[in-house]
Amino acid sequence: MPHYLPLLVKKSPTANSYSIEQPKLIESALPKQHLSEVLCPKLQCSNLASPHILRMINMSKLVLVLVLSLCFTQSFAETLSGRIVGVSDGDTATLLTTANKSVKIRLAQIDAPEKAQAFGAKSKQSLSDLIYGKAVSVEVETKDRYGRTVGKIIVNGIDANLEQIKRGMAWFYVQYGRDSTYRDAELRAKTSRTGLWADMVATPPWEFRHGKKTGQSVNVNQTNSANAGNCGSKRYCKEMASCDEAKFYLQQCGVRTIDGDGDGIPCDKLCR
Repeated sequence: MPHYLPLLVKKSPTANSYSIEQPKLIESALPKQHLSEVLCPKLQCSNLASPHILRMINMSKLVLVLVLSLCFTQSFAETLSGRIVGVSDGDTATLLTTANKSVKIRLAQIDAPEKAQAFGAKSKQSLSDLIYGKAVSVEVETKDRYGRTVGKIIVNGIDANLEQIKRGMAWFYVQYGRDSTYRDAELRAKTSRTGLWADMVATPPWEFRHGKKTGQSVNVNQTNSANAGNCGSKRYCKEMASCDEAKFYLQQCGVRTIDGDGDGIPCDKLCR
């Protein structure tokens, strides 16, 4: 299709007069790049490719890529389904997936008492009551350095990780936790002295583990500098002079015979 230039006003070189030239036909065969120069003045077209405009375009592209990446990450987060076939302690279980694969699950954002700690057995039993033999889904977060799958276990619509904290059977794992709901649940359990919080000086498991690694954990016949006492030969409540002494023997010396019901509180007649 032919194109026309707009009307041009031209001054006469020999007189103070002006004339109007008729529009000229631009043949359709005119190269496209020449046509664009005619129809779009160079100054205006160059503005479209200014550094500022290009930076804005590149920034928009970057934002779009980031948004799409986030959406895909959330959409394709891994979820495992199956049945719990084993409970190792208060924060670790074994899942048999629907694909008949055994997966060790470490409950995310919580840390339960170690087996050698007060409430270790109670915490394990609590988690077993919650999930053992039941169909669950696991919202996978990552893998830990031991190769265990870290995630949230959902059973019958209940967050088992959070439930352990509510029952006073686990700590909010400060180092790895990020969910304020878990932190708030721990505070409520602590305030009401639920579960392990019956002992207000309970030792967090990460501190307990650190003590074992550095050789600072107290065993039978070792000195406890904090309590200025020694782990002697006492093994029964009738030998304890006070609740504080009974707690010392249970928590620092590992004497389990004074905690018959495994609730982390020794010698009920002395300490209740």
